[in-house]
Amino acid sequence: MTPTEPARDLAHQLSRAERLLSGWTSAFLEEEHCTLEEWRVLKILSDGQGHIMTEVAEFAMLPAPTLTKLMDRMVSAALVYRRADDQDRRRVLAYLGEQGRARYQRAAARLAAAEAELAVQLGDTGDLARWLSRLADVLGTPLTAGSPAVA
Repeated sequence: MTPTEPARDLAHQLSRAERLLSGWTSAFLEEEHCTLEEWRVLKILSDGQGHIMTEVAEFAMLPAPTLTKLMDRMVSAALVYRRADDQDRRRVLAYLGEQGRARYQRAAARLAAAEAELAVQLGDTGDLARWLSRLADVLGTPLTAGSPAVA
């Protein structure tokens, strides 16, 4: 930080790190012909359980109309498929197709290796991921009148 540069608050630091990490991740995914948004869809569908579009949209951090367009492209590319839920025929579930599973596995292996190397460079033993998860949990909890953030 230079003497004329303002100090960065936590929100700014996290936003900057997220922007840089997204770009870093996107560069690795590009080698697998995959965007970050597609990766997030492949990731949630990789469990084979089938997910409704609202779950996918929340996980992928995309508004519903954007996800619909993305899913349409991914269906056309045979990466994913949609089918009616056996329990509730009104709901549509999304699943990975064979090509989507293959792309997911290649990208997951590439990212796992890159993230392991990044962890080595950071000297991180998993604390960062746990801390970020905990931060998200705390921030996702509604504030109450007695909490320090409200006082």
